Amino acid sequence: MAGEIPDLIAAVRTGTGKGAARQARRDNLVPGVVYGGGADPIAINIPFNVLLKRLKAGRFLSTLFNLKVEGQDDVRVICRGVQRDVVKDLPIHVDFMRLHRTSRINLYIPVEFVGEATAPGLKKGGVLTVVRPEVELKVTAGDIPASIQVDVSGMNIGDIVHISDVTLPAGTRPMITDRDFVIANISAPSGLRSAGADEDEAEEAEEA
Repeated sequence: MAGEIPDLIAAVRTGTGKGAARQARRDNLVPGVVYGGGADPIAINIPFNVLLKRLKAGRFLSTLFNLKVEGQDDVRVICRGVQRDVVKDLPIHVDFMRLHRTSRINLYIPVEFVGEATAPGLKKGGVLTVVRPEVELKVTAGDIPASIQVDVSGMNIGDIVHISDVTLPAGTRPMITDRDFVIANISAPSGLRSAGADEDEAEEAEEA
């Protein structure tokens, strides 16, 4: 199960329709709706600054939240739409969908690298270049992995880790299935790369 699912605190919005939504915005709140999960929709308000901070952090549409609304049971939700002001590009409405524990969703899961202390390539001065610090996976809402592990203990300079080389947690699969994308590689130290480039230039000069 993933570590901490972030809380998102909201309040029930009294009244519905455009009038209530406009009043919420005047109060520096963003109106929203929570729907799905076999329960009635709930109109909510979220503090504007809180929502804007979450949006700026990225991955908002693929982050699972623990929605806390006073007087309601906590519920896991995922955002299914953010409406923005056409001029200011600021959020003016947000939709959330409730999730069951068995719901399948797309989330970005961080990649954890292990075995760096014994990797031959790193011992020789190579550099671990992380191409994807997180990978989008289809996961079950009730069993989200905290991370996916990549063991680099046997990697040498020039070795590459593709997604097919990674043992994914049970019940998950990558969203990208049409190509075997790269997770990381161990590249040569900059000094060796420069030396190699100089040698190539020297050889070209001799041939000329």
